[in-house]
Amino acid sequence: MTFQLNELNKAVDRILEFVGPEKTICFYGQMGAGKTTLIKALVKELGGTDQGSSPTFGLVNEYHDQNGKLLAYHFDFYRIENEMQALDIGLEDYLYSNTWKFIEWPEKIESLLPQEAVSVYLHFIDENTRSIEFSAE
Repeated sequence: MTFQLNELNKAVDRILEFVGPEKTICFYGQMGAGKTTLIKALVKELGGTDQGSSPTFGLVNEYHDQNGKLLAYHFDFYRIENEMQALDIGLEDYLYSNTWKFIEWPEKIESLLPQEAVSVYLHFIDENTRSIEFSAE
C-alpha cells in the first residue's frame, strides 16, 4: 500500500485490519521513514490519550486510554547493543501482557520476538510518500 503522509489514517486502518486480534506489531524501516509517526497515529486510533513519542532513550513508553487503562507499550531498540539489554528491562513480561506492543528496530531482538508478531515494513518513497507492506508468520 502506498500513501501520502496526509493519508496516514488510511495506513492505520489497513494495519489494524491486517493485524486483527494480534497485538504485537514490529515496525521495520530506515531512520526517518515514519515509524514513530505511524505508531502515534495507531495509538490515537485505538483511543490513546497520551501524546506518542519515540522512547529512544528510555526504550519503552506506555500509552493509556481515556479511563487510564493501559493501552499499549511502544519500544524503540535502536540504541541497544545486544538482546540482553532488552531482557534486562523485562521484555518477556511486556510481550506476554494482554495489551498492544509496538516495536521499532525489532531486528535488534529478532530471537526474542513472539512467533505471532506481525511485521510492518515502512518504505520511504519521497518526502510526502511512503509505502507499507505486512508479513505474519
